Amino acid sequence: MNTFLQCVRAAVSAIFLTGAIFLPWAAAGEPPETALDAVRSFADTVLEKGQDRWSGEETPLLPDGVNVDTGEPVEWIYDGDHFIVHNLASQQNLFRTLVGLTNLTGEERYRAAAEEAIRYHFNELRSECGLLRWGGHQIIDLATLEPVGHFDADCHEFKNSFPFYELMAEVDREATVEFLRAFWNAHIMDWGRLDMNRHGPYGRGMGDLWDNEFEQPEPFFEGRGLTFINCGSDLIYAGGMLHVINDEDGALTWGKRLAEQYVRARHPDTGLGVYQYSKPEQREEPPETGPLEGRLTWSSYGDRAMNQFGAEFGDVAREGWVLWGGRTSVIYVSNALIQLELAERLGDEGENLLESTADGMKAFLEHAYEPEENHFRPMWADGTDLDGHVIQRTGYYGSEGTEITPRTADSGFLFSYSRAYRLTEDPVLWEAVRSMAQGLGLGDLGSAPGEDVNVNLDTSRSDPDALFAVLEISQTADEPAYLELAEVIGDNIVRGRYHDGFFLQSANRINANFDAVEPLALLSLEAARRGEPEAVPIYSGGRGFIHGRFDGMGRTYDHSAIWNQTRD
Repeated sequence: MNTFLQCVRAAVSAIFLTGAIFLPWAAAGEPPETALDAVRSFADTVLEKGQDRWSGEETPLLPDGVNVDTGEPVEWIYDGDHFIVHNLASQQNLFRTLVGLTNLTGEERYRAAAEEAIRYHFNELRSECGLLRWGGHQIIDLATLEPVGHFDADCHEFKNSFPFYELMAEVDREATVEFLRAFWNAHIMDWGRLDMNRHGPYGRGMGDLWDNEFEQPEPFFEGRGLTFINCGSDLIYAGGMLHVINDEDGALTWGKRLAEQYVRARHPDTGLGVYQYSKPEQREEPPETGPLEGRLTWSSYGDRAMNQFGAEFGDVAREGWVLWGGRTSVIYVSNALIQLELAERLGDEGENLLESTADGMKAFLEHAYEPEENHFRPMWADGTDLDGHVIQRTGYYGSEGTEITPRTADSGFLFSYSRAYRLTEDPVLWEAVRSMAQGLGLGDLGSAPGEDVNVNLDTSRSDPDALFAVLEISQTADEPAYLELAEVIGDNIVRGRYHDGFFLQSANRINANFDAVEPLALLSLEAARRGEPEAVPIYSGGRGFIHGRFDGMGRTYDHSAIWNQTRD
C-alpha cells in the first residue's frame, strides 16, 4: 500500500474514532485516492450536511439535496412559501448506494441511515390507505414534517421511479406489502380493462385487487385514464416485486397482464411501440384548425396526436404510436431495463417477459436504428419516417415549424441493450451493442463477446449509464479489456463529476442532488473488481422527481427549478 493511502486510512480511522464525519480530502478539496474513497466521501458528506436540523425533532430524514456553497437544503417555492424538500422517492438510489457501501466496507452506519429514514416514513408519515407521501406531486416539508402537494395535483404519482423495495421489505415487510397493494389499488381505475392513471388518490379504500375480473379489451379503447408506460412500468415492477417479496401469485399475474397490454398494442405490421395502450376519452370537441395551445393540449379533447397530426397521417397518428423524442427512451430504455430486471429475478416465471421485451427492442433496431449515424429515426409505429418532418400545427407534441429529428442511441440505450444481450445472448442485440459502443467512442467490443476486442481506453465518456452498460458487457465474457474500459469510465466520472464531496454534472452547479447515480455506478465497478457484483444493489434505471408550480417558473420539474441551476 502506498504511503499516501496509508496516511489517509490512518486519518480516516482517527476521524471515525473522534466522531467526525468528513474525510480529509473533502475538507481540503483534494481528489480522492480511489473511486471507493470518493463514494465514501460522498456518503459522509450527505449524512453530515443532510442531518435534520430544521424540524426540531432530529428525525433521520434527509433533504433531497443542498446548496453546495451554503449547505442549506434545497427548497420548493410556491405562492411565496418555501418548503424544505424531502421526497423519499428521490432518495432510492442514494439508499442503494448506502447499502452497497456498507456491503463493501463493513460499516453498518451507511445502511442504518437508509433504514431509519424508511422506518420513520412507515411509522410516522404513512397515509392511512397505505400509500407513502412521495412521488411526483408529494413532498415532506422538513421544517414542519407535514406533507405538501397543493403546488400541483396533490396525489400519488410514479413515473419510472422504481423504489428500493427489497430494503423497504427488510425494514418493515408488512408495511411494504401494504404499500404495494395500495399502489395498485389507487392507480387502477377499471380492472376489467386495466384502465389506469398516473394519479392515484390518497384515502381510497382497499378493493378486491387480484380477485377482480379481467376482460382484456382491444388496444386503444377509450378510457378515463392515461395509460402511459412510464407509469405502467412502475405498476408492473410493483406487481412483480410483491410476488418476489410476498409470494403473491395474483400480483404477478396482474403485473404480467399489464405488461401484455403494451405488447398487444404494438403496431401489428412492425411490432413497434407503445407509449400507451388506450386513448383518452374525448369529452370536448377540439377546434378543427389552428393551434392547439394551452388547455387545448389537455386529454379532455381526446387523442392529442390525432388532434395535431390526424389531418396529415390519418389513423396511425395516435398517442401510443409516437416514436420520437423522449418517448423512445421511456419504452426502450426505462421500461426495457425494469422488465429485464424482473425477468431475471423471476427466472422461469419471467421467460415470457424477457422474450416480449427483447422482441420489442429488436423491432426498434430493425425499423429505426441507423448504425452509421448511431441514432434512431423518428417515426410512427407503422414505420412512417418522420426524419426532417416539420410540424404543421402547434399542439402537445411541439410548435408549428418545429422539425422532428432523430434520437441519438446514447448510453441509456447502450445500457438497456447490453442487459438484453446478457440475458438472451441474441446476436442481433450484440451487433447493436457493438455499434452503439463504437458510436459513443468506446471502441470495438468485438465480433462476439471476448473476440476481436479493441476497446478505446482513451475515451472521455464519463456518465453512469455507460459504466453500467460496460459492466453488463463484462459479465458476458472473461475479457479483461471490458473491465479496463469500465475502470477508465469510472476514473472519468471521479475526475469530471466529483467536487468537494458531491457528484455534480458540472462544477458550476448550485445544488447537489443526494440521489446522484454516479456513486452507485462506482460501487458497482468496485464490486465487479472484487468479483462480487451482488454486493451492490442493482440499478433499476429509475429516479424520483417533483412536478408542479414553482414561483417564477410556472409548472415545471425539480430538474429545471433546482438541479439544473448554475452560477451562470
